[in-house]
Amino acid sequence: MRGLILYILCLLAALCTGCESDEKFDSSLFTEVLYSPQYASGFEIRSTADGRATIIESRNPWQGAEGITHTLLIDPDGRFGNYDNSSVQRIEGAAERIVCMSSSYVAMLSTIGCSESIVGVSGIDFITDDYVSRNRDKIGDIGYDNNIDYELLVALDPDIVLLYGVNAASAMEGKLRELGIAYTYIGEYVEHSPLGKAEWLVALSHIAGCREQGEAIFSTIPERYNALKEIAARCESQPKVMLNTPYGDSWYMPSTHSYMARLIADAAGDYLYDRQTGNTSATIDNEQAYMLVSSADCWLNVGQIYSLQELRSRYPKLSDVGCVKRGEVYNCTRRMNPSGGNDFWESGVVRPDVILRDLIKIFHPEVELPTAPNEELYYYTRLE
Repeated sequence: MRGLILYILCLLAALCTGCESDEKFDSSLFTEVLYSPQYASGFEIRSTADGRATIIESRNPWQGAEGITHTLLIDPDGRFGNYDNSSVQRIEGAAERIVCMSSSYVAMLSTIGCSESIVGVSGIDFITDDYVSRNRDKIGDIGYDNNIDYELLVALDPDIVLLYGVNAASAMEGKLRELGIAYTYIGEYVEHSPLGKAEWLVALSHIAGCREQGEAIFSTIPERYNALKEIAARCESQPKVMLNTPYGDSWYMPSTHSYMARLIADAAGDYLYDRQTGNTSATIDNEQAYMLVSSADCWLNVGQIYSLQELRSRYPKLSDVGCVKRGEVYNCTRRMNPSGGNDFWESGVVRPDVILRDLIKIFHPEVELPTAPNEELYYYTRLE
């Protein structure tokens, strides 16, 4: 009897040991391209030849990153048990419990119909998504920056945490590895193309196990966007457009290849600051910025300012410039919640066609768009 028990114990141990292979992970084994983005530059989805394991490679997912690749391995069979978890993270299948460290990830999951997979967020008060707002009692707010509630995070039992980096890797990485919680980077933040930002929803749909659905949903976004772009391209005029307001003693001006500059160009506007053609914003002094505002037909994205009176009070030198006198000042603040969360930076990431439509209506109010002619702006509001 003791021999039989010993045999059974050894058999169980062997079975448990065999649950996860010691095969070394090698990205070159993933030879089949499942999805290669048309607009985004920061990710690709591939599988092994037999299709049983897949990877999502996120490339340079924060500003200033060079030659950095983060890999998420989706390995239902446990084939790859030997990998460097500083550059490769592994989940066993479709993620059903997801923590989102950016509100734009919430919008992506909502768009593909996977809101119920959201179990945790960062800064719940600033998220405008309806599902999150209705389910605050079920969704944990784990905090942000250096104030992460790791005890709550562990209690949420997530399959994966969706991180973002601004100028470097997230400070959460080391602790997540210590806790054995998988993570990956969603790099939409550094995409300059409006459609490239939105295309990252396909990567999230693969993580959530519904890539075909994600692809189908995304495919309709370029159709709508490009149809509006073609309408704008037929406009004869291009109004001169200024962006932003001072931050301290400097005024940050996006590159001509930036997200906002591309939206302006696609809406047949003329972004005034054409000297910065690199990948980062440039800083100009206030005097130079005031000259640009003076020559602008339209002024967008004026920060935490909600009326022309407030604008004139804060920047009296600009009270008499043409666009202010004509009231051609617009802010992307129409869809804000009481805590200051702004849906422009949330759902706007996956609705670039709606932002483009707003800008065309602002720049070219005479143009007839394929919607009700008197329909209000969606993300933007005109300062009164």
